[in-house]
Amino acid sequence: MKVLLISPKNRTVYNFRGDLIKEIQMRGYDVIVTGPNRDNLEKILALGVQFKEIPMNKNGLNPLADLRYLRALMQLVREERPDVVLGYTSKPVIYGSIAAKLAKVPHKAAMVTGVGYAFTARSVKARIIRLIMSMLYKAAFWSCDVAIFQNSNDADEFVQRHLVNREKCVVVNGSGVNMDRFPVAEFPPKVTFFMLSRVMYSKGIREYLEACTIVKQKYPQVRCMLLGACENTQDSLSREALQPYIDHGIIDYYGETDRVADYYRQCSVYVLPSYREGTPRTVLEAMSMGRPIITTDAPGCRGTVLDGKTGFLVPIRDGKAVAEKMMKFIEHPELISSMGSASVEYCREKYDVRIVNQAMCDALKIKERKRDYAI
Repeated sequence: MKVLLISPKNRTVYNFRGDLIKEIQMRGYDVIVTGPNRDNLEKILALGVQFKEIPMNKNGLNPLADLRYLRALMQLVREERPDVVLGYTSKPVIYGSIAAKLAKVPHKAAMVTGVGYAFTARSVKARIIRLIMSMLYKAAFWSCDVAIFQNSNDADEFVQRHLVNREKCVVVNGSGVNMDRFPVAEFPPKVTFFMLSRVMYSKGIREYLEACTIVKQKYPQVRCMLLGACENTQDSLSREALQPYIDHGIIDYYGETDRVADYYRQCSVYVLPSYREGTPRTVLEAMSMGRPIITTDAPGCRGTVLDGKTGFLVPIRDGKAVAEKMMKFIEHPELISSMGSASVEYCREKYDVRIVNQAMCDALKIKERKRDYAI
């Protein structure tokens, strides 16, 4: 029995799907993974999977390149004859589902991990991309057997846009978090705020930088951290635009790393002012480590916070509101520990990876066999 996992980026395989892969293997299935290049290949192979390189530009708009991607997926599916195919993010969902349908794969699943730039941005270009993506998504969801969403708002929107039938939809609580890998840690002596994200407008980077600027003007002793890559995309803040905030000591900036737990340990409060998410994995990791959360009252984000108990929800695109909640933690530091404790308990009840992986395997029709469920 085989499962084919179609990935948009190698890093996401071991960072976000590693525990799911282990669970699938424990149930007696072999796992094959695709990726667009050979970056970090040793970390993928360490999971005990087969790896197939299929070049793909996840942000590109070249139809000829996408057709080549579709043909390569079809060839792989016909050669490997998997029992289950799961694609996640837009292009693997679209072209993976179509390839699996044409190859008559027994069970075809597509996972929407977030609606992305096309559905959150307001520009003319985004509206054009959204129209094209909508037509492609219709074909994808017609081709697959189950559409997995990471929050109910995304599922509702795709149904309302007539992109997918309601009966195909399954909602899971994000990707879950391995709470053994992200254990509760002591708070630092200095109040410290932290955002971990690609440096993108839709992630709320402008609002975070505005909030940090406001906070540092009043409380210069406070530390504000940012970790994530500046990418060359239409939604990305450039490194040149970020540099003044670094030079003026507004933020401590760090690039991409696989040792993210080291940075959560350095923070008191985790901040993600995103415009929309599937379910933000970084928030779950921060919750698991006992950090209170400031995030937006937006689809995918609002479900991760019990407002006023485990953290605070703020309006989207409102840096001043983010700053206000940051200063509330500075002025009432007792909230850090009390909300942090409530945050980790909420994470354990709802987002533990074992709970989420059970729901994922149910959706993928991967049957459970008796075993020790330790991860």
